[in-house]
Amino acid sequence: MFMCFIATGLSFLDRQVLSISIIEIREELLFGNTDYGFINTSFLIGYAIMFTLGGILIDKFGSKLGLGLSVVLWTVATFMHGFAITVVHFAFLRFILGLGEGGAFPGVIKAVVEWVPKKNQALAIGFAIGGSAFGAVIAPPLTVMLMNSMGWRGVFFVVGIIGLIWSIFWFVIPKSSKYKKQLSEAEKTTIPSIPGHPYKLTNLLKIKEVWVFIVIRFLLDPIFYFYMFWIPKFLNETKNVSLDMIGDLFWVPFLALGFSNVLGGYLSDTILKKTGNVNLSRKLAMGIAALLTIAAIFVQSTSSIAIIITLLCIAFFAHGIWITNYITSISDIFGRSASSTIVGLSGSAGAISSLLINPFMGVIIAKFSYNPLWVYAGIMYPLAFILFSVFVPRIKAIDSIEISTKR
Repeated sequence: MFMCFIATGLSFLDRQVLSISIIEIREELLFGNTDYGFINTSFLIGYAIMFTLGGILIDKFGSKLGLGLSVVLWTVATFMHGFAITVVHFAFLRFILGLGEGGAFPGVIKAVVEWVPKKNQALAIGFAIGGSAFGAVIAPPLTVMLMNSMGWRGVFFVVGIIGLIWSIFWFVIPKSSKYKKQLSEAEKTTIPSIPGHPYKLTNLLKIKEVWVFIVIRFLLDPIFYFYMFWIPKFLNETKNVSLDMIGDLFWVPFLALGFSNVLGGYLSDTILKKTGNVNLSRKLAMGIAALLTIAAIFVQSTSSIAIIITLLCIAFFAHGIWITNYITSISDIFGRSASSTIVGLSGSAGAISSLLINPFMGVIIAKFSYNPLWVYAGIMYPLAFILFSVFVPRIKAIDSIEISTKR
């Protein structure tokens, strides 16, 4: 699981390096805001495509090959950024980066459901995806340090080499059989992963729960993209926070996110071990997280930077608990037979939603204020939890035979 933690950390590190180094890149290569927007859109398109395709392929070929090739693809793209000199070069490489990173989360989820017993899966998933927050935390200081010592091109070379080193270890080190030995015969019969009964995508799309997970990501993913892309601008424009102070403070909510990824999984697994109730353990954690996200509504109404950062930490903390148990619920229902595919389908829905909605965020901010977006961020998680509870009243495994034969 440590290698999965590093993989998701690299995915967020690699995608955020450009958002920091673009300050020097724009000065040297004379890129405008429109150019930068085009470059970012290229990443989201590749990301949306490969989230679904990557999930399908990883379910077919396994996490070892699928995740490994994904990391190789995006780290090579990262390395090649150091040679780019035009907008088209950057846009193409960001597209390839998105294709590679689209396989990151389906890949680590596949690794968890392949090798970790159900009673520990929420904690393992929380730890694995928590690496993304770690990558987001170290990206700003690491990028600035490397830029100061070797320029923006050197940043991409170094980060790319780190990813390639990870890839070598991933393919050379054999999988541990430690967790596989811990899987009881009971778990093997209840987890929907029966060999010889492959699912069909068309059959998956006939299952109600699949669409519930897709719709939830479609509704909620733009919120996190709003956090990532717009909070620095919000702080600078409306609260007069300097760029230096933003750099000093904005990593703190991501630290809260990484901590809650792990804590959310630990609490959920603890409840499961004590009660034996999968439905209660996942939904109790998600319900608490949904209530905590209401804190986002109050960000706009305070002028205290300390309070704003505290509220953001609560919102990020809540998202970490939510997303860990949301993804774990997918593994609970679809097991090893289709979890990566469902994670991929829902992730693509979130990326497409963000592609469609993010341009309108600028319009809303220009015509009104940031306040409607903070309200949206604060009310949608509770609404999504209600939707999830109504349409998935009980979290239970769907047998892979049913997936492969459902009409």
